[in-house]
Parts: sequence; structure tokens; C-alpha cells
Amino acid sequence: MQVKIKLFDQSLPLPEYKSSGAAALDLYSRVDMEINPGEVAYVPLNIALQIPEGYFVLLSARSSLQKKSLMMANGVGIGDYDYRGDGDEYKAALYNFSKQAVKIEKGERLVQMIVLKREKIDLEKLEIFEANDRGGFGSTGRK
Repeated sequence: MQVKIKLFDQSLPLPEYKSSGAAALDLYSRVDMEINPGEVAYVPLNIALQIPEGYFVLLSARSSLQKKSLMMANGVGIGDYDYRGDGDEYKAALYNFSKQAVKIEKGERLVQMIVLKREKIDLEKLEIFEANDRGGFGSTGRK
């Protein structure tokens, strides 16, 4: 699949798969910054994308992000097909859950992205389902 990409800072590398079996491409912080305890910061990721129609971008934390006492504030990020303008830089909303400021360095790998096919659905509203209830949220494995 061909994806068009713009780098805002040409001194940073293109996103890349870090191993032959990697599912996602690592993204880099475009700036040095500090996130204070209990705060959310929007870290610019140095890319704008033009993905094919019918696809979307999924941003998720790298497994090492928690070592910095950071997490994605919104769990995951979604980049829609139409988020594709010249200035539409992807950003990661990161939450500092520690009691100390956390420094982020320019070029640091923080999040990763996967481009996935979007399946549009039609909703059919029902008042009652005919299937049996399974037992509610968290019921799997309960005796």
C-alpha cells in the first residue's frame, strides 16, 4: 500500500518498522518538551499523512512508554482518512501519571502507528435481542 507522508523536520527519520516482524511503525517526537505531573501534553510526531481512501491510522503506545511514567491520554489515537492537509501533523496526547516532570527528547520513539482498512457499518436498531445474555461485563471465567 502506498502512503504519502510529509516530515515537518527533515532531520528526523521516516517512521519505520524496527524489526522484520513488527506490526507497527515507530513515530518520533519532533521537539524536546517536558510534561508536568498529572498533565496531558500534545507531542508533535513530525508527520502528516495521506492514506488511501477506505483506511485509517491507529496510534498506540509503544510498550516502553510506561517506563517513562507516560500513557496515551485517550488510550489510542485515530487518524481519519480526511485528516490529510499540509498542516495536519499527527500528535500524541500523553498523560504523565508520575509525581515528577517527564522529559521527552526530540527524536524519541513514543508511539507507533498501523494503517488499517475501515469497514463502514449500517446500524439496525432493535428493542430486544434474541440471543441469551452471557452474564455481563467481566463474566468470562466466573463460576
